[in-house]
Amino acid sequence: MKTLQRDEVSKLFARYGVFGVLFVITVAMSLANKSFLTVPNLINVARQVSINTIIAAGMTFIIITSGIDLSVGSLVALSSCVAMIVIEATGSSLLGICTGVVVGGVAGSLNGAFVAWAGIPPFIVTLAGLTIYRGIALIITGGTPIIRFEGGFRFQGAFFGVPVPVIIMAVVVVFMQFLLTRTAFGTHVYSVGGNEEASRLSGIKVGWVKFKVYVMGGMLTALAGMVLMGRLSSAQPNTGEGFELDAIAAVILGGTSLMGGRGAIWGTLVGAFIIGILNNGFNLMAVDAHFQLVAKGVIILLAVLLDRYIKRSKA
Repeated sequence: MKTLQRDEVSKLFARYGVFGVLFVITVAMSLANKSFLTVPNLINVARQVSINTIIAAGMTFIIITSGIDLSVGSLVALSSCVAMIVIEATGSSLLGICTGVVVGGVAGSLNGAFVAWAGIPPFIVTLAGLTIYRGIALIITGGTPIIRFEGGFRFQGAFFGVPVPVIIMAVVVVFMQFLLTRTAFGTHVYSVGGNEEASRLSGIKVGWVKFKVYVMGGMLTALAGMVLMGRLSSAQPNTGEGFELDAIAAVILGGTSLMGGRGAIWGTLVGAFIIGILNNGFNLMAVDAHFQLVAKGVIILLAVLLDRYIKRSKA
């Protein structure tokens, strides 16, 4: 009976525990600073979280297949720099946006091809991508930001009080959750992450599944780069540093297993808000930025330990 109760508690915590963590952190930040729980600040948190959530949505698919992508921060910089160069050369924001997203897709396809068919571990492939994409961004910009921005592409507007980046985030979350839970492709993603060999024997094209998740991850990362570029009205080759840490933290905090086979986009959204609320609360309390990095690392470690505990409880 005790074992059964413990199993039920583990299942409930695995499914809903992240909401409890979000609630506790929100209450703590509200008590620590009166400015936190105000409408303008909460809107600001949602706007800041939007970029990480868009990246983390693609990262969720990748991690569910037992992969990882360390190149997302560098790809944000590369895609936004290429997009800005195209905008400056042609005067077309639409063409620049499309070009930036295509760059993300190409980078994702390269990552996916090396992982899926060359058999190189995702950590190594995307670690190489981290340096390569950053290097290309620095080369094409000469290492300086592109700040000559013309036109209306700024993503600063709002509809009924909701910022455009938040709307884009919501659309991405809904679409990716539908893709993961209501399509055959989503079923294949879970299957590949749960048992790759069994998936192959059942007729699933494992290589193509892995390839597609990296392409999607690259395109979503580039989309996040477009949102960031619009907010800043500039493109900077050094932007995006550390974005991979925030994205992975959001995915793991949201309940996606690093071992693959388990995860949900809604959980990633909650995980991204946990990271965003911590960042915002620390800034309001004037906590040193270096300490914030330590805190994020500790959170990731605790999340991984919790994931291992839950998996052992189910065994």
